[in-house]
Amino acid sequence: MKTSWRSASLVASAAAVLALTTACGQESAGSSAGSQNVGATAPAATGGLGAGSGYGGVDASASPGAAAGASAQGGTAGELAVSADVELGKILTDGNGKTLYRFDQDTAEPPKSNCDGDCATAWPPVPADGVTAGDGIDKSLLGEVTRSDGTKQLTVGGWPAYYYAKDTTAGDTSGQGVGNKWFALAPDGKKAKVSALPGLSVRKDPNLGEIIVDRNGRTVYRFLKDKAWPKPVSACTGACLEKWPAVAPVGDDVKGVQKKGLMSFSRPDGVKQQTVNCWPVYTFSGDKAPGDINGQGVGGTWYAVAPDGKPVGAPKQ
Repeated sequence: MKTSWRSASLVASAAAVLALTTACGQESAGSSAGSQNVGATAPAATGGLGAGSGYGGVDASASPGAAAGASAQGGTAGELAVSADVELGKILTDGNGKTLYRFDQDTAEPPKSNCDGDCATAWPPVPADGVTAGDGIDKSLLGEVTRSDGTKQLTVGGWPAYYYAKDTTAGDTSGQGVGNKWFALAPDGKKAKVSALPGLSVRKDPNLGEIIVDRNGRTVYRFLKDKAWPKPVSACTGACLEKWPAVAPVGDDVKGVQKKGLMSFSRPDGVKQQTVNCWPVYTFSGDKAPGDINGQGVGGTWYAVAPDGKPVGAPKQ
């Protein structure tokens, strides 16, 4: 009888280990163990998003497509339209579907643009000539302002309107939140704001492709020194965790994220942390606005997370 009970216990234990092994893949965790990197080094280049200047510069040599996009914006904006964005709700676009933005350092009363030189290269002003109001747009909100070079720039609700050079295709909104000063224009001239998002969802970043974001639109990262198999283990503690806050459990509140290995675990400090494909995930305190990817490549150990849980742009191990 005792032998039978022991045999049953062994079978049950083996089944539990097998279930955990099946749920959590054996993908390499990345670099070998060593001292923690808590983000003291500068992040890898991300094409100017969220740069200190606040306007997200355009490097034509590094991003030919972005530079081409900037030069292609010289014509008329045509009939403005109201477009529905998954994250931002209703936003203003031109006749070609390109997103229009406003700058916090400008003024609306009276209208005045404070974006010239390199700033105007990264954020081409929307010409006022030939602009008309489409459905859902109050034409009385459309106006113009004379820039320092004498050209006429479109205003919406008094705010000068711009394109973002890195928005290369219709529907792109990669300028949203850059430097925490640039925001897509809502139809009434106000800032478009991130709408309610699932606990985890997927955003298409112009530099990284599809990456996971949290309910606030913040980029989600993986730490290559963590472990996922046979169970999730976080190597980020203490000061590291202050710079890289653990993502709290989201349950089934996800969209576009692989559900295999989507679970939470208890950290040594008792805090519950979310995993994607069994890998612990984090946000970065250096990301000040939705869309920032300042944590990408920090220390060669922190990377944004793809929908399948893999680290985007990490070196192959």
